[in-house]
Amino acid sequence: MSRVRRFNPDRDVSPWKGPLRPYDLLKEVTVAFLVVAVLVVGLAVLFGSPDEKAVTIKSWSSANAVDFATTAITELDGTSATATYGPPYNATPDASQKIGPISLQKIAGVHQPVNTTQDFVLGPLTTIAPQNPTLTGALATFRSADDKQKADWEAAYETSVAKAEWMNGVLVVPPGAYGPVATMISSLTSMAQSGALDTSMVDQAHFYGTNYTKSLLFVADGTYLEGLATSQHLGGDQWGMMNETGSFPGQAWLWAYTMWYQVWPFNGPWSANADVLVWALMMVLTLALIFVPFLPGLRSIPRWTRVYRIIWREHYRSSKV
Repeated sequence: MSRVRRFNPDRDVSPWKGPLRPYDLLKEVTVAFLVVAVLVVGLAVLFGSPDEKAVTIKSWSSANAVDFATTAITELDGTSATATYGPPYNATPDASQKIGPISLQKIAGVHQPVNTTQDFVLGPLTTIAPQNPTLTGALATFRSADDKQKADWEAAYETSVAKAEWMNGVLVVPPGAYGPVATMISSLTSMAQSGALDTSMVDQAHFYGTNYTKSLLFVADGTYLEGLATSQHLGGDQWGMMNETGSFPGQAWLWAYTMWYQVWPFNGPWSANADVLVWALMMVLTLALIFVPFLPGLRSIPRWTRVYRIIWREHYRSSKV
């Protein structure tokens, strides 16, 4: 019966006798830093991206008051994208995206409740009503009306507001049976242009109010933000990255995530559930990356491709292994 001989480093490994090569690490680090610094500055000067300021409700309503008012009425009548999104914002039936028969949105539930009628319109208007008797009366009339009457006012206003104009600081809408809605949306537009609406929609549940979810959702429901993105070639038909002022790490890290929205089948037959399917795919890829050292076959790719021999070619050339 043969006996397995134990490995003995003193006996089985021959001492290293060279060759030795002098190596100045400090010099290499300095040269590498200077080369990278010159490249970064030079490329930034030649190909620097535009440094756009953040879009707020104030900047949106000031630049396009009609689009703001058009969006505001959909928030009031509950037909906007946010109002019908489903979890985590509201319990809209059949709005949840699914992976097969499973709806992760429904499982998670409504944990960031958003009522666009109250949070985006009635609530903010209530804060400025004491200084505006006309608005106070309009709010009282609206709240005392039945649901059918409210729906009639909202539908009439939503049909006509697309033809509105902003003239001399006033939102001018063609005459119609809008009841108090015209006064309410006009007041909300003025409030937005003053910057007060941005402030009123920040979640103040904590000492530092940093939850801008509601204001971001409001801006995203309009067409103004989409127009800005398209003008900067960020509509999805081209590739690139852009600075995001004051938000680290910004947009660059999202490229691998958003890429999937541009390819089939996520932009085709699976588009209705694209958000949750792309998320699931990214989770699978992330787990695959984490478990690379433990996955048979995948962990052996470097050995099969022998890339390491290219990286350490001088060593293998001299040792002739």
